[in-house]
Amino acid sequence: MDPEVDDKAASQLQSDLRSSLRSAHELKRPILTHLNADTTWLVSLPYPSHKSPPPGRLRYNILIDPWLQGSQEDLSAWFSKQWHGVRSSVQTISELEELLREAENLEREHTFSSSGMHVPAEPLLSYIDAVAVSHEFTDHCHRDTLIELNPSVPVFATKKAASLIRSWKHFKTVIEMPTFSKGTDWRTTSHSPLPDWIGISRLMTSFDLGSLHSAVLVCFGNPQSPDSTAETLIYTPHGIEASTASTLSTAWPRLNNLAFLHGLQDVSLAWATQLNLGAVNAVKAQKVLQAKYWIGTHDEDKPSSGMVARFLKIKKRSVQDALSQLNAAGIEDTNGSNDWAAKIKCVELRNGESLLLE
Repeated sequence: MDPEVDDKAASQLQSDLRSSLRSAHELKRPILTHLNADTTWLVSLPYPSHKSPPPGRLRYNILIDPWLQGSQEDLSAWFSKQWHGVRSSVQTISELEELLREAENLEREHTFSSSGMHVPAEPLLSYIDAVAVSHEFTDHCHRDTLIELNPSVPVFATKKAASLIRSWKHFKTVIEMPTFSKGTDWRTTSHSPLPDWIGISRLMTSFDLGSLHSAVLVCFGNPQSPDSTAETLIYTPHGIEASTASTLSTAWPRLNNLAFLHGLQDVSLAWATQLNLGAVNAVKAQKVLQAKYWIGTHDEDKPSSGMVARFLKIKKRSVQDALSQLNAAGIEDTNGSNDWAAKIKCVELRNGESLLLE
């Protein structure tokens, strides 16, 4: 790869975070950053006005499915092995920590220059406050990346992933995500050491072998407000069906779906096992969720080897292709029109890019 391209990829995250921080400071809004071309994400949540942040902090940072470099194998190399096709914008956890430290300092400088105050930053064990792991597969639960994290960072994971991570004896705190079911109160998904204004849980599909088509939910709001409404980020690297997504509409207090992370690639094995549900399913789910942002994920073209690679079938569909297929099938809104289709858009965040979730 061209070194100049490498340099641009490495600096992209820093420049985008700087730009996003300038915009996000006054608005106190979340920032979403794509740390590679695949499905590693950083969610940076501003501490709400009703909470006093810890010394030296203005944002709570959640790292999702970190895999930064090296290969990943499932079972063994002969069965399935993959590499990133694009060099991750951040190569190590220490690089990410340094970037987050700088981002905090930039935002703090803006805060204190506006107020005339100055509070020196205190040394911290980590600027990564929590990690969420969506599946036990090693492209989501990547040991070499995860053990670079400070052991004090709490990990929220699915049952199988949590068991695997505990076996490494690296992290002090590994918590199995609670299931978000019909009528769930998002505040019950906030488990220590999470602050009470953040909840992390898992949305499950019934009769889903291996719980492949599930989602990680990050809810954030004011638990003490009169209605306790929260905003939600829905992360589903393999996709969730529309019927599963509809569970969120039953939640009380009410949820506002801010961001929906679902890929466009339809991925299956030759014997018809569906892995990634793809663009058509994403459009159906987004029609139910009506999230403000739909963002693509887990769509990197990765070099691969092993038995599984020989049987993979990947169909790449655009949003327009998916809409055309649904239109041909006569999918309409309840009022007999398909005007909802005009509102369906997918944001593609490239490797290292950040998005301010306004």
